[in-house]
Formats: sequence, C-alpha cells, structure tokens
Amino acid sequence: MDKQDFVFVSKIIINECSQALEAVNCNTVEKYLTMLTEARKVFFVGVGRVLLSLEAIAKRYAHLGIETVIVGQITEPAIGREDVLIVGSGSGETMFPAGIARKAKAIGAKVIHIGSNPNSSLREVADLFVRIPVESRAKELDEIHSEQPMTSLFEQSLLLFGDATAMMLIRDRGIELEKLWEFHANLE
Repeated sequence: MDKQDFVFVSKIIINECSQALEAVNCNTVEKYLTMLTEARKVFFVGVGRVLLSLEAIAKRYAHLGIETVIVGQITEPAIGREDVLIVGSGSGETMFPAGIARKAKAIGAKVIHIGSNPNSSLREVADLFVRIPVESRAKELDEIHSEQPMTSLFEQSLLLFGDATAMMLIRDRGIELEKLWEFHANLE
C-alpha cells in the first residue's frame, strides 16, 4: 500500500458523498430547516455510527444556538409538542430509533426521519422524510451504489448533511463565524 492507494480510495469516498448529497431533495431540506428552527428543542436518536454522526450534528446545531438533546443522555429532558425528534436510520427499521419515534409521535412531538429507505415502517410516524438515497439493506432500485463497507456512505452523508444544513442556517441568519466560538466547549 502506498500514497497512491490512499488518494485513489479517498477520491472514491468523496465522489460517493457528492453523489449522495446532490440526490437529496432541496425542497425537503427547506422543510427540514423550517421544522428545525421552529422547534423548542431538537432531539436526536440513532444507533452505532449513525448515532456518532447525529451527535456531531447536534453539537454543531448547538453552536448555532439551537437547543439539542441526544436521546438517552442522563440529562435528557421530557419531549413535548413543541419539539422535534430527528431519527437517523438508513433502513428505517432499526428497533430502538423506530420505537423512540413512535413514542415521540404519541406524545405529540414532530418526527423527522433521515434515511435511505422510502418504504420503511417509519413512514407511518414521520412528519418529514429526508432521503439520502444510498445503498442500504432495502436494495431500492434507485440507490447510489457504494464501494465502501456496509453503510459507511449513509453515515458519512448524514454527517455532511448536518454540516451543509448548519452552513445554510449560518448564512440565512447572517451569523459571523467568529461569534460561534462563544458556544464552543471551554472546559477542555
């Protein structure tokens, strides 16, 4: 293995991520941002590497002054009707996030599902579905193929989706990037 191998596979990953993000519906992104900014609190739920991407998104949104909560944290408050739950699940069938989504919906919170499978059982509870149409276990015909292992492309695209939407909020609100440091952790 050498530098050429690294550069080669890096380009594959970057190209796949570009394809995935370009395939996200822009009107859906606008609806997502509206729901996000109108919410009192924004809760996030996912598992595994998807959860890691969601935690990064929650942190970035917190830098923008949005009150974010990761489901399961010891300091997690109650969710209510003015809140939004963002569910990250490519398949839309992952047991824990799907169960939490149903509970949040029963309480009256809005539910946003970010995933790749448009035919998942989360359709029944999601107020909005943001589709990142990448290869998944659902094997939909229009999925973007990935040379990466398992669901890496979904997790990467999810993280980049969060950064892209954060950047849109920064521009929309006219936030000076230097001012964001006041929201950054300072006990490090």
